[in-house]
Amino acid sequence: MASDENIVKGKILDAKTKEALPGAVVSIPDLKKIVQTDNLGNFELEGLPAKGRYILQISFIGYKTINLTIDLEKPQFYTFSMESSSIEAGEVIVTGVSKATELKKSPIPIVAINKTFIEQHAGAGNVIELISNIPGVSAVTTGPNISKPFIHGLGYNRVVTLMDGIRQEGQQWGDEHGIEVDQNSIDRIEVIKGPASLSYGSDAIGGVVNLISPSPISEGQTEGSFQTLYGTNQDLWGASLRLQGNQKGWVWGTILSGKLAKNYQNPHDGRVWETGYFEKDARIMGGISRSWGSTYLNASIFDDLQDIPDGSRDPLSRKFTKKISDIDSIRTIVSQKELNAYSIPVLHQHVQLYRVYSNSTFVLGTGNLLVNLGYQYSHRREFTHPQNADIPGLNLNLYTLTYDFKYNFNLGNAFETSLGLNGMYQQNKLTYGTVFPIPAYNQWDIGPFFIVKKSLGKLDLSGGIRLDERFFTGLPAFVDTAHAFFPILFKGPNPFAQEDIIQQFPSFKKTFSGTSGSLGATYNFSDEFLVKANIARGFRAPSISELSANGPDPGSQIYHVGNPNFKPEFSTQEDLGAFFAFERVSASIEAFTNHIQNYIFQEEILDAAGNPQRVNPDGSANSNGQYLKFTYVQTKARIQGGEINIDIHPVKWLHFQNAISLTYGQNLGSGKSVPDSLKYLPFMPPLHTHSELRASLSKYGNHFQSLYISLSLDHFNPQKQFFSAYGTETYTGGYNLLNAGFGGNWINTKGQTVLKFYLEGKNLANIAYQSNMSRLKYFDNPVVPPGIQPGIFNIGRNIDFKLVMPFSLSNGTGKI
Repeated sequence: MASDENIVKGKILDAKTKEALPGAVVSIPDLKKIVQTDNLGNFELEGLPAKGRYILQISFIGYKTINLTIDLEKPQFYTFSMESSSIEAGEVIVTGVSKATELKKSPIPIVAINKTFIEQHAGAGNVIELISNIPGVSAVTTGPNISKPFIHGLGYNRVVTLMDGIRQEGQQWGDEHGIEVDQNSIDRIEVIKGPASLSYGSDAIGGVVNLISPSPISEGQTEGSFQTLYGTNQDLWGASLRLQGNQKGWVWGTILSGKLAKNYQNPHDGRVWETGYFEKDARIMGGISRSWGSTYLNASIFDDLQDIPDGSRDPLSRKFTKKISDIDSIRTIVSQKELNAYSIPVLHQHVQLYRVYSNSTFVLGTGNLLVNLGYQYSHRREFTHPQNADIPGLNLNLYTLTYDFKYNFNLGNAFETSLGLNGMYQQNKLTYGTVFPIPAYNQWDIGPFFIVKKSLGKLDLSGGIRLDERFFTGLPAFVDTAHAFFPILFKGPNPFAQEDIIQQFPSFKKTFSGTSGSLGATYNFSDEFLVKANIARGFRAPSISELSANGPDPGSQIYHVGNPNFKPEFSTQEDLGAFFAFERVSASIEAFTNHIQNYIFQEEILDAAGNPQRVNPDGSANSNGQYLKFTYVQTKARIQGGEINIDIHPVKWLHFQNAISLTYGQNLGSGKSVPDSLKYLPFMPPLHTHSELRASLSKYGNHFQSLYISLSLDHFNPQKQFFSAYGTETYTGGYNLLNAGFGGNWINTKGQTVLKFYLEGKNLANIAYQSNMSRLKYFDNPVVPPGIQPGIFNIGRNIDFKLVMPFSLSNGTGKI
């Protein structure tokens, strides 16, 4: 071992029996160092820097997690006694903080989802659905495989989604544009509930969802797993192969996944036409970890063939119909054979995201330099011409380079400090297609920031400031309307001198500037009770669609019209929370208020008769047109709400979890009184309660461990506070969903896991319901007969079966 390297050694024992705990996980999150204890409970973390203060975390199923800040200049042999506990506590977070921090010490409203939670929720259709029931978090959906995160009533370009700290960029302004991430490649999710512009710049005004891939496994190990999944509602089949290795600090890994699903069904609509999908994913990772730090290179491909529903029906039978010609004067009824087929129909979207990124940490003195660099290419095509299946309607090409530099160090007397600079360069290109909702553009973001944290006994303080600049350059585009079949881009000279050539987009340049900041405190009265308070200012520049959209988006059935005169949004959010954690009960209560200036939202455009205006792809009015016409407006807004959580443990093995969350969004207008139809903000989730009874057994007999069985009820109130002006939103009735789960591990005589099995049933009562967060609620014919509830209903009863078969290609004490 080199002289400048360090080793941390220790032993892990059961606090009550004093017996060794083999297989306990010991890690230093900031250095991505991880090891497991041997059969005698001993561990060694090698290749550590000679200096620095870091959190050392020890975790083991059924025991209270230990977090300890260690000084590598003062090495010693550590002996830890772990206490058995039914309370989940001791999480360490890495999102939105200067360095790895205990969750209970961070004043930022944040929640963490671990690997166990992700594995047990077998029925999640995508990675965002995994978090959509967290209090304060919801999702706008376009069927089972497309979800966009909403945090405290804010979504789209107001929530930044990260993959290992790298911004996810994939045309997220679009209603039906989901998050292009393989859920099987995610082992942990951290969600910031509130403005996070301080660390992540523009677009994080509503919060952050950080999707974290598997950590490197213990040194000397080569491990993997094979997973299969079947879902009854869509006859969904899924599979995923994972393989990881760590040899003397050289780490590598790969994940290959796929899933195929038919159209989903519910008791109101039967099978819903054009809601199937076929998704393929691949990911590789390689890197090195040494005393000087670590660097990891990742590459992934997301490839999804997704049906495009439009909800059109036969007026008499209410059976689904399909578009058979570009003129679209006559539609035919979809046959039962087509509804039950796995094949992707002619009208579909093809979404691909290619991503290469690196996460590096370099030890500099007693500090760390973090460097995250990423490149993404998002290619989104929507095929909407039944007689010309190979010609895309929408064809968007988005190229993004992201950079993130952060130096963490101690300033003065234990002030944890971070200096950083991050941003991105983005280029959107228009290529061969027939509809053009947004222009080609170039965008450049840059933002320096400063974060400081100080611990004063039981009081933890943190704060910071950031400056942001965003530069937009919109490029002109011209369309040839005399093309034989469809409008196409005009590439020739002198467009203004040509007949039948119209200007779709003018050129423009915009610069947006903003200052963000936050200040917060956590006071730990004891290990059982703490209080948090935080105030944060967020900044968001208008998105390209809000500024300059002028065209249809086939997947959303909306013709978007932008406004180049918009100002950036600024928000001020106050958060206050109290948290309790006793042996038999844990509870929390959190409240927030968010004031937003220049809040941008969409509203529907009405025709002269006061009805929703329908238009053709070229924007011309047509009462039977395919698209509804929407524009963007600005106002002052206020969003308020909160969450209450109570988890009761009458006995160690039994949990009774309860949560209630409420978000209330109000349009305050711009100095004028606001009529009732404009009073509420769109896409506000209704009051939601979640109650779950869960029984858990750490071990049963000689061959089963980590067994659980759960029964839960989700109640959603009617949403009476909706944006009713111009027919933009409608009343949504309340509903209750009954869910259940069962699972555990089958182990061999050596205590090694042979098989993990999970069963999850959702909407077991097969309730016919519409969520106000579902866009399919508005997909139907322009005119619906009286007495008929318009729109598509959400998915009915679904039972998912998942098997995970871990394997090891080396000797070891167990699996992480």
